[in-house]
Amino acid sequence: MGAAQLTILFVVLAAAAARAAGAGARPSEVAVGALFTYDSTIGRAARLAIELAVDDVNADLTVLAGTKLNLITQDTNCSSFLGTIEALQLMEKNVVAVIGPQSSGIGHVISHVVNELHVPLLSFAVTDPTLSASEYPYFLRTTISDYFQMNAVASIVDYYQWKDVTAIFVDDDYGRGGVSALGDALAVKRARISYKAALPPNSNTDVITDVLSTANMMESRVMVVHVNPDTGMSIFSVANKLQMMASGYVWIVTDWLAAVLDSLGPRDINVMNHIQGLIVLRQHTPESDTKNKFISKWNNVARNRSITSGLNSYGFYAYDSVWAVARAIDQFLNSGQQINFSADPRLQDSNGSTLHLSTLKIFDGGEQMLQQLLLTNFTGLTGPVQFDSDRNLVRPAYDILNVGGSGSRLIGYWSNYSGLSVAAPEILYQKQPNTSTSAQRLYNVVWPGDSTTTPRGWVFPNNGQPLRVGVPIKASFKELVSGSRGSDNVTGYCIDIFNAAIKLLPYPVPCQFIPIGDGRKNPKYGDIVNMVAANSLDAAVGDFAIVRNKTKIVGFTQPYIESGLVIVAPVKQATSSAWAFLKPFTLQMWCVTGALFIFVGIVVWILEHRINEEFRGSPRHQVITIFWFSFSTMFFSHRQNTVSALGRFVLIIWLFVVLIINSSYTASLTSILTVQQLATGITGLDNLISSALPIGYQAGKFTRSYLIEELNIPDSRLVPLNTIQEYADALNRGPKSGGVAAIVDEMPYVEIFLTYYCNFRIVGQEFTKEGWGFAFQRDSPLAADLSTAILQLSESGQLQRIHDEWFSRPSCASDDSEVGATRLGLGSFWCLFLVCALICVFALVVFFIRVCWQFRQYSNSEAAGEPSATDAAAAVAAAVERQRRPTHLGSFKELIHFVDKKEEEVRRTMKRRSSEKDNQAAGSSDAQLVASS
Repeated sequence: MGAAQLTILFVVLAAAAARAAGAGARPSEVAVGALFTYDSTIGRAARLAIELAVDDVNADLTVLAGTKLNLITQDTNCSSFLGTIEALQLMEKNVVAVIGPQSSGIGHVISHVVNELHVPLLSFAVTDPTLSASEYPYFLRTTISDYFQMNAVASIVDYYQWKDVTAIFVDDDYGRGGVSALGDALAVKRARISYKAALPPNSNTDVITDVLSTANMMESRVMVVHVNPDTGMSIFSVANKLQMMASGYVWIVTDWLAAVLDSLGPRDINVMNHIQGLIVLRQHTPESDTKNKFISKWNNVARNRSITSGLNSYGFYAYDSVWAVARAIDQFLNSGQQINFSADPRLQDSNGSTLHLSTLKIFDGGEQMLQQLLLTNFTGLTGPVQFDSDRNLVRPAYDILNVGGSGSRLIGYWSNYSGLSVAAPEILYQKQPNTSTSAQRLYNVVWPGDSTTTPRGWVFPNNGQPLRVGVPIKASFKELVSGSRGSDNVTGYCIDIFNAAIKLLPYPVPCQFIPIGDGRKNPKYGDIVNMVAANSLDAAVGDFAIVRNKTKIVGFTQPYIESGLVIVAPVKQATSSAWAFLKPFTLQMWCVTGALFIFVGIVVWILEHRINEEFRGSPRHQVITIFWFSFSTMFFSHRQNTVSALGRFVLIIWLFVVLIINSSYTASLTSILTVQQLATGITGLDNLISSALPIGYQAGKFTRSYLIEELNIPDSRLVPLNTIQEYADALNRGPKSGGVAAIVDEMPYVEIFLTYYCNFRIVGQEFTKEGWGFAFQRDSPLAADLSTAILQLSESGQLQRIHDEWFSRPSCASDDSEVGATRLGLGSFWCLFLVCALICVFALVVFFIRVCWQFRQYSNSEAAGEPSATDAAAAVAAAVERQRRPTHLGSFKELIHFVDKKEEEVRRTMKRRSSEKDNQAAGSSDAQLVASS
């Protein structure tokens, strides 16, 4: 040993001595118990791993310096009864902690004992998730709970889009707890356990054969196997004999099989042939130098001891459990705690009893020891050894293996951090978590039967029972579904669609049609759907509308026909009238239109009067011109030509308005003369809701609940009807005679009804959008396959051909757009009229601004001119007249007189006055020159 090593050893011993001096006298040894089955797949690996761990702890001077870890082991012999006795005997030896057991059944019993004696119990193999910290506070799981393993299985099921699985499990605490967790995990993924195949513990081949034979008759082909490693291999031997390892089957096996495969020595070819194509889970332990050195050491010792079985992952967890106990004891002693036991006064031996219960002592420092264990935080062979708030190991992860050939290959990982991946979990922990569907990935799998195609995961059940198909038998609409009670001979459009789709499936589906209804009254469709949800029926075929509230309890196929609610109302032919030509417009519309005609005529007269000879003349002639021009534009026959730019602009706009008015009048009059008028005045949904008239609906359908719940129509207004004849009678009687004002029903029914009766029409628009489909139990894979088949029927045209075969009756020839024509009112044209009026006003404003500017120019030119002798006398008279009347009145009359003048005359006058002014100016200049000379 070198000087440096001696120095390190001295420092370690000095530190240990200092801790011992500070904490008081440390015990020379501490007893720790181990409880497991020696001769078992898990026990053989764990026993040697625990012994090696104790040796490593005692050889490590940094842990428990001066104190030896004394291991006391007990063999549970794979028996809950013997295991319990062995556990009690172990407790008599004053152990401060117990490592084990490996059985969930023993774990439940012993957890009660350690709770009373305050001895922590660390199990490296009990995976039952029902062993919870809240019920058993002194129980610590140092392996991964089946809660996480079943979430991994559910992720695999969801990844391949399977919906039903068969759970094959051992019927004990371990099996039941795991399957319960599996059911919860699958429910989150919207999948389920469709059948639970429970195997009694230690089942023989005959029992296994019976259980698997029953499971094989179910529709699911995804088998999840959760049994004990020591008896589980016989399942696959029986499955091979039953041809259940062939193509189309899926076998997902929990970590027990990985433990068996890892423990096997040279692989037995016969054993491997029985498990080809399986998906197997194994606890993930990251690669490290420490792990590799331990594996080498374990193998060397096993070889020296002639141990033929190999090391599995449970051995790693057992090794880390010993180190967790050692570190906790070290911290416990370093904190100054003493290891003491005291008698429990409740455990007194009765007279003559040989149980010696008084030897069971309470560990006084048990609570402190438990707290030290909960604070465990180190890196072991299995990775980080640390407990979360629920006392589960942090970072649970699994390897996903695919068995093939003489071994298995890794196809991916599952972790609670990122779900399925092909990257190791320790790499993903360095990134942001991503559990989205797009991020989930596994490598390709070779399935049973040496197939690389992902199995569908289910087949039609081979239990001798045909598919129970409920069919509604109605009083009418026989084109859709027709049959008789007590007979499975049913026909109709819906039945033909269903049968055609069934024939396209790649597997046979025997069906038994079960008529529901007496044929006199319509059955309640909601009750039939509820029968499917309650498993009284496997499917419901017929005219079933896909509505929101029913999709919550059953699964529907792809719609095979579009449907929606419409309103049917009676119509009558309108009678002709001598005043029918006035009906296209309302009275208000006629008045406003006439007023606008006159207004436009006046505007055009004003704009054209000064410059257009056709708009001048006597007052009588001008009034006649205004009216003639206005109303002749209605027929575009006006004779007067417009000259001014403003007049032409107004006329163009007005002619466009006249064109709209003429077209609307013509269309409305044509409609009125040929229209069929609604007898009840119902024109659409809003009108129907606001009225208080009775409404008919088809009995048994969802229409009633829709009208009440969605449209808030009182139930008292609704009248159930069953047959086409009842439809017609109720509409013909009308609301005054005990009938209905309208009927609300789905479009396919209405189309059939209107092929028989032509005096009724659809009013308004289709106000819902849904379709008809076939109902199956929720998440039934048959619904998805039939949806694909219906799409194939649609693409091939067969869906339309079946429709044409059943709906070949000609319908009534009529144009539904002619139903319920209405008169045109001002509300349809007010915007157009307003624009036209504003343009007219704008033109008038521009015209008067121009006229006022011309008048000002005209007045100025008049004042500037030099009056002649005659003009002077006239000017004096005009001045006297202006003094006797208000100035503004004179100016207004002058303006009116100016406006009435022709614009050409005004321009000549202004030109003449300008010339006279120039002449006067020239004469004045000459006079000044003469005077100066």
